[in-house]
Amino acid sequence: MIAVLAWRSAPGAPPPPAFADVRAAACPSEARLLDRHGDVLHEQRVDRTRRRLAWTALADVSPALRRAVIASEDRRFQAHAGVDLRALGAALWQRLRGGPPRGASTISMQLAALLDPALARAGAPRTLADKWAQMRAAWALERAWSKDEILEAYLNLVSFRGELQGVAAAAELLFHKAPHGLTIAEANVLAALLRGPNADRATLARRAAALAAADDPALDAAVRRAVDAPATAPRRTTLAPHVARYLLPADSSGCRAAETTLDGAAQRAARDAVQRQMAALRGRGVRDAALLAVDNASGDVLAYVGSSGALSSAAQVDGVRARRQAGSTLKPFLYGLAIERRLLTAATRLDDAPLEIPVAGGLFRPRNYDDVFRGPVAVRTALAASLNVPAVRALQLVGADDFAQRLRDFGFDGINRPGGYYGPALALGAAEVTLWQLVGAYRTLANGGAWSPLRLSQGAAAAPAATRQALTPAAAFIVGDILADRDARAVTFGLESPLATRFWTAVKTGTSTDMRDNWCVGFSRRYTVGVWVGNSGGAPMRDVSGVTGAAPIWAEMMDWLGDDGGAAAPAPPAPATVERVGGDWFLPGTAPLPLAPPASRPRILSPTDGEIIALDPDIGEARQRVSLAAVGGAGLRWQVDGREAGAAATPLLWPPSRGAHEVALLDAAGRRAASARFTVR
Repeated sequence: MIAVLAWRSAPGAPPPPAFADVRAAACPSEARLLDRHGDVLHEQRVDRTRRRLAWTALADVSPALRRAVIASEDRRFQAHAGVDLRALGAALWQRLRGGPPRGASTISMQLAALLDPALARAGAPRTLADKWAQMRAAWALERAWSKDEILEAYLNLVSFRGELQGVAAAAELLFHKAPHGLTIAEANVLAALLRGPNADRATLARRAAALAAADDPALDAAVRRAVDAPATAPRRTTLAPHVARYLLPADSSGCRAAETTLDGAAQRAARDAVQRQMAALRGRGVRDAALLAVDNASGDVLAYVGSSGALSSAAQVDGVRARRQAGSTLKPFLYGLAIERRLLTAATRLDDAPLEIPVAGGLFRPRNYDDVFRGPVAVRTALAASLNVPAVRALQLVGADDFAQRLRDFGFDGINRPGGYYGPALALGAAEVTLWQLVGAYRTLANGGAWSPLRLSQGAAAAPAATRQALTPAAAFIVGDILADRDARAVTFGLESPLATRFWTAVKTGTSTDMRDNWCVGFSRRYTVGVWVGNSGGAPMRDVSGVTGAAPIWAEMMDWLGDDGGAAAPAPPAPATVERVGGDWFLPGTAPLPLAPPASRPRILSPTDGEIIALDPDIGEARQRVSLAAVGGAGLRWQVDGREAGAAATPLLWPPSRGAHEVALLDAAGRRAASARFTVR
């Protein structure tokens, strides 16, 4: 005994690290991505040697496990000072008699080896010198730490099975429980694993049964679950893999937790909306989608879904950051620029008729999605219904160079060539953009034309946002009002479509060449949501447009976010910046002048100029008539093909003849006031 005391008091044993330092250094094997509330969104493995979760306080460990571990590893743990001399003596006596080796390491000695790898000598036979060094380290540990600290650290650092280190990983990944919820049977199985982490089922069952005070019918089930658990545990949480790639580099520490602006509930809702629509579109050659939802006021990203996950053809490709053809989603910024410069108003009529523009290599002939031309249409209809020819005419007014620069003001930094490089197709979205940029640009419209960067990372490292005015508040308001006009978009989309929400929203769809990409981006007063649908490899879709592909996802997410402000439209900007005339909003001084009374302007109502009239073959030609109708005053008379045909006070029924004709409206003085050419077939 005197010799033993001398050994304990002899100098040379290095002091152990502080308990607080050990606890702080025990990082999880995964770096964690946290949402705005501190909840884990994603875990990215950074330690490939072991699987370890967050440190567990001793008070949060099941009392049954504490008792089982002490019973298995160190029955006199509370009584000795680091080394169990009684157990050590018994082990030496058995060895001297030629018996099998018998372990005498206490929990303190095992912990000393865990803290100092030099004491472990994994895979090598231990000499007496090794044992002596371990004993001295255990005595030093007992002098510096309390018993509870030693047991807590041991439970967090010891390996249980496979790559599982620590009680938190073992409890969750073997039994799907927190450490405090372990039953007596599960505690006995975990304690038995300390003696043989790779033991087979029979050996583990025998060792666990030896720790049980009585027969436990739940023991077999606990043994089976522990043995059948996979040797390598999967990730626990994988809600935002693409965000983790940006904010959690592969070489980051497991102690690192990146704080994001994401909202866990919104992220789940976005993921589910994407996967539901992708499952519904599977038969149309569509595999990929992405979604981005942001808060208008702060620019905080609330949901970021980079792919459709298991349904995707390339789940690692980030659809939020990938560059794709923009389709019609750039039209609001074109019309906004034209309105701001007073070149167009919401009521200006643009001709939706066949158009040919010479370009390098041939002629550019824009056409509408449905191959129908609608003649003169108001800008409100042209934008809301996404007509292509009027957009090209608007680009001719604005200039391609100026439009390209304005797009850069809205954050489309990838559009970095002169306007002539893109040509007239720039009006129809020939340039490549990202969903990140599109959502930021539409948020700019929602914020009265003020652009600022979106924010994905929060905390002290987040830089303050720099803002710039990309469009005047008045022009941004008018564009938003047009994009929210259900009646104006009905020309193309109908009154009832996924674009029609239960509260005020402004929204635009887009489809790229050959249906390779389709988009739906829009905003309420509080949120902006953008969706891309397509194939990461660039394959075209079959019969999928923005309103059938991306729009249902957009509508579901926008409905989930809701709008606390109610259904009313936003108020116009400061007084005197816009005025409402005849149901449209205008910049001051741009509203059209009141029209003269119809009676003061003689005009022909029918037939219209260029009209083709087909005779009905089932009715005799002699019984058919063409109605000649006009307005504009008294004394008007008709002239057909240069011959008087009668008074124009009331509609005149003219007997038709096949061929080309000209009808003229003569005033009381015999002067030609209006004319029209038509053909009878």
